[in-house]
Amino acid sequence: MSLHKLTLCELQKKFTAGEVTATEIVRAYALRIGQVEPKVRAYVTLAKEAALAKAAELDDKLKGWRRTKPMTGMPIAVKDNLCTEGVLTTCSSRMLQQFVPPYDATVIAKLREQDYILLGKTNMDEFAMGSSTENSAFGPSRNPWTLHCVPGGSSGGSAAAVAADECVAALGSDTGGSIRQPAAFCGVVGLKPTYGRVSRYGLVAFASSLDQIGPITKDVPDAAFLLGAIAGYDPMDSTSADLPVPDYMKALKKKDLKKLKVGVPAEFFAEGLDPEVEQAVRAAIEELKSLGGDVREIRLPRTDAAVAVYYVIATAEASSNLARYDGVKFGLRAKDTKDLLDLYMKTRQEGFGPEVKRRIMLGTYALSSGYYDAYYGKAQAVRTLICRDFQEAFNEVDLIVTPVTPTPAFKLGEKSEDPLQMYLSDIYTISVNLAGLPAISLPCGFSRAGLPIGLQLIGRAFEEETMLRAAHAYEQSTQWHLKKPIVR
Repeated sequence: MSLHKLTLCELQKKFTAGEVTATEIVRAYALRIGQVEPKVRAYVTLAKEAALAKAAELDDKLKGWRRTKPMTGMPIAVKDNLCTEGVLTTCSSRMLQQFVPPYDATVIAKLREQDYILLGKTNMDEFAMGSSTENSAFGPSRNPWTLHCVPGGSSGGSAAAVAADECVAALGSDTGGSIRQPAAFCGVVGLKPTYGRVSRYGLVAFASSLDQIGPITKDVPDAAFLLGAIAGYDPMDSTSADLPVPDYMKALKKKDLKKLKVGVPAEFFAEGLDPEVEQAVRAAIEELKSLGGDVREIRLPRTDAAVAVYYVIATAEASSNLARYDGVKFGLRAKDTKDLLDLYMKTRQEGFGPEVKRRIMLGTYALSSGYYDAYYGKAQAVRTLICRDFQEAFNEVDLIVTPVTPTPAFKLGEKSEDPLQMYLSDIYTISVNLAGLPAISLPCGFSRAGLPIGLQLIGRAFEEETMLRAAHAYEQSTQWHLKKPIVR
């Protein structure tokens, strides 16, 4: 089998056993990237020369049986909103087109300590604002299953790279579904950890109370493996949870769902759900039942308010976070300006794309005098009620199962002129971020057009093991994750 087709766990075993060198791994992925990247366009920055140099260094240091750390020699792609020392970090925005961070994000520092290999930085919606990767200042990525469709967003480049075998695994960020939605569209696994489980230090902020970094991988064991490599407390992140990191791989040993109560919320199967998606998810629920899960219907009554709440809170936090891009300290600086105010205005006008400007304006309005209590304050109050709904549901069940998206991947340009329709593509993922819970997307079928459909499992806070156990049991009993796109 070609090296680029192996999963992370398979490749790690081969490398540890000395069956393959780091240089051979990097060359295999460089060849694959050269073959499909002109069509998929998953990357905005490639690090081929640095990757080959790192691989040669590792091969020189390691002989025979390798006493390695978990991610040693593993070729990873990283979403371009994670700071990488000495490597461009653009957030797919003209504002940061030339920005080279002087430090690593904590997750990158953890991987660097383990001698991982960075293949490159992946494309995304500008500042993680979007659901299709069409908002990138450098052009859209494409879905490997069919190139005229979007790969999802905002981590669309990372999901497309994993699906097209342009990396063994990737990191993304999830603010309202930006790991899970593209994973569903591209037929791979995307895991959003509990808020606080993975450090956000070095992640370029969009909405600080919602953002979370997580893995996008070829299967569930890979997601568990990579999560274990990046999770943990970080004193540099005030929202980081000081809790021990479990052995996530150990959670995969149970092959069934016996004694697990699985909740199905009626609100996630209402009007607007594509019949093909509903059929695939319902079939997956039956499979979970056959694996021993005690499936029962539950209620999450405030689900219909989640989109409105999210877009008030997220845009308000974005308005605050993006105020730092003013042409003074870093990033783009407009030329030929008359005074300081003119510098601010022209820099932001030239540096930000239409969607970022739209969200800054919405957020600034929601935070303005006279509207703060009516919009932002009320949204925070309803957010508390949404959290309470999940708490009550988890008093009855151990796991919640839902669709990831209302439809399979849509065509490029199909929703770009209608922001509201684009926002609604995250309707099933947003409430998880508002509640700070862990969730995973994994393949559960295909549409008649041959596009992947995703299944979402939601767990209690800091109980990723239960979620991974169920996801792995389902994955082992089906064949969906074994199907691969043919990039033409």
